[in-house]
Amino acid sequence: MNKKLLLIPVALLLIAGGVWWAQRDHPGNGLDLVLQGNIDIRQVDLAFNASGRIAEILVHEGARVAPGQTLARLDTTRLGLALAQAQAQADAQRSQVAKLKSGSRPEEIRQAAALREAAQAAVTDAQQVFRRQQELVARHFVSPQQLDNARNALDAARERLKAAAETHRLAVLGPRREDIEAAEANLAAQDAAVAGLRQDIAEGELKAPAAGVVQNRVLEPGDMASSQKTVLTLALADPLWARVYLPETALARIPLGARATLATDGEPGRRFEGWVGFVSPTAEFTPKSVETTELRTSLVYQARVFACDDGTALRQGMPVTVRIAFDQAAPANAPACADAPHGR
Repeated sequence: MNKKLLLIPVALLLIAGGVWWAQRDHPGNGLDLVLQGNIDIRQVDLAFNASGRIAEILVHEGARVAPGQTLARLDTTRLGLALAQAQAQADAQRSQVAKLKSGSRPEEIRQAAALREAAQAAVTDAQQVFRRQQELVARHFVSPQQLDNARNALDAARERLKAAAETHRLAVLGPRREDIEAAEANLAAQDAAVAGLRQDIAEGELKAPAAGVVQNRVLEPGDMASSQKTVLTLALADPLWARVYLPETALARIPLGARATLATDGEPGRRFEGWVGFVSPTAEFTPKSVETTELRTSLVYQARVFACDDGTALRQGMPVTVRIAFDQAAPANAPACADAPHGR
């Protein structure tokens, strides 16, 4: 009788051990899918778009940076001098365009009119001299050569009058439209040169394309940089996801956008909210890193479970346990971390 009583606890222990052994490779409660995965983070190799010598690097490894934050600078002293010269040339050309568009000044028009009147007076005087010379030659008081000289002087005076009249007319009309357009085109070229130099100076600053953490500082001040040389490596804080593998039998029961929770080995009691953001359209053999006995030789589908974290807990390559409830309703809109707490 006593022996039978002793067998009852032993049997209960064996049953509990069997349940534990079965759940070791089949985690979950039948309503949840439990997967093992690793955290993935996008990385960006940052390089200057211009070439030059690095003047300063403003961040170190592990520093958290914000979008648009300046991370490093090139020495742009020569570019600054070239910009000042180009700006002065553009300003001079801009003044020239304004001068042409303004046309002739009233004083210039009056001056041209005065020169025309003076030329007209010279013609009148030359005509009088010529007539007198004609009379004197007719009376044989002077030689015909003097009459020829007077005729030539009259012709010259008339030509000067024509030139003065055209000068006055041009002063009234102002600059030609073609001259103004040519000056404006030259000004546009000068402004483009200024804009190009300003862009070169702006590209002398290396800015963070997104929020993240500086992972590697490759170059140092004094090094020569170019568009082919990585200066800093940035691990982006968003998006952050766990790479997991869904069995074929779970595909129909796990819709895109399904809510999930993630936990790490270091903080098993802390849960991170997430959602299924991507499922591969093609199957593959289960990777060796997936150690579930049942799935070891099965075909699976790679999936990404996006995680909500402020970037301080989940790190590249960190193993995580992902739990997804079966048969969730597909969300109408794509989930976002703003809809859920980062960690609890």
